[in-house]
Amino acid sequence: MLKISTRFSVGVHILALLEIAKEHPCTSEFIAGSVNTNPEVIRRLFGMLRKAGLVNTCAGIAGATLAKIPEEITLLDVYRAGGASDRSLFDIHENTNPLCPVGANIQIALSGVVRSAQQAMEEELASRTLADVIGSIRARLERRSRLRAKNAPSEDDDASQSASRHD
Repeated sequence: MLKISTRFSVGVHILALLEIAKEHPCTSEFIAGSVNTNPEVIRRLFGMLRKAGLVNTCAGIAGATLAKIPEEITLLDVYRAGGASDRSLFDIHENTNPLCPVGANIQIALSGVVRSAQQAMEEELASRTLADVIGSIRARLERRSRLRAKNAPSEDDDASQSASRHD
């Protein structure tokens, strides 16, 4: 099965990490550890994100920062920064057999559907921001933290268990 590039999701991952871990120097090595990839992949994406005006980096200084506030970065900005604007979400195969009734007509039959799907996806990405993604991540972290706190033994529980052992 053919895969769509992961540059979009990794780009969003990088930007979200830059905001969430902004107190930490976000080097390509640090980010690569979070993404679970090679730092060179992160450096290449940094170049694309910098060119799109989404991150600031300085030569010789470790780390990067967001160039805009998360509310001003749409997911469409990230999608386009990853080079996706050069091509459609779906490519229609070429060089089909013109003597076959399907091969001679498949590109025309699919082109409108593919164009509509691309437009719908881009409209959805334009309506979402990096702040939305960060909010979702923070909400999940908060829920997980509350569950851990709820399931962790309290000091009162420890004291009562200790007292009952001594009785």
